[in-house]
Amino acid sequence: MQPVVDTLDRSLGALCRAARWLALPLVLLLFLQWPLRDLFKGWSREANDLGQCVFALYVAVSLTAATRSGAHLASDALAHRHGQRLRRALDIGLILLGILPWSLFLLIIGWPAVLGSLRVLESFPDTGNPGYFLIRASGFVLAALVFASGLLGLLRSRA
Repeated sequence: MQPVVDTLDRSLGALCRAARWLALPLVLLLFLQWPLRDLFKGWSREANDLGQCVFALYVAVSLTAATRSGAHLASDALAHRHGQRLRRALDIGLILLGILPWSLFLLIIGWPAVLGSLRVLESFPDTGNPGYFLIRASGFVLAALVFASGLLGLLRSRA
């Protein structure tokens, strides 16, 4: 079981490290909107739409990265005065009663919308630019990463 836990941990870590580089194109696209609109009189909406896609992917991974690094909300914020045993029980309880069921619910409910969006390569409704399917897929990626992270936390607590 430990090799599975280690592989999942390394995979999530590698994905989080890779996704941090999305911040650079995101900042660039946000910055370029004004010069494109004011100087070139065009393509600012395309930069905005692409920036939204990059932002959605960045957020989908960054929540998991923040949780893994301990910078996100955790049961420890509620239980810092209690003993290690109670904090571990709270962690397991929150994973079993909150994180895993809720992320699984989102994966099941969201799958048809994501699949439909991917099938037609859904565009942004206001501009017609391609790529809106990436935003829908990012929500699904977020739920999948939260589920994997919760599962990893549960498997670690058993080890």
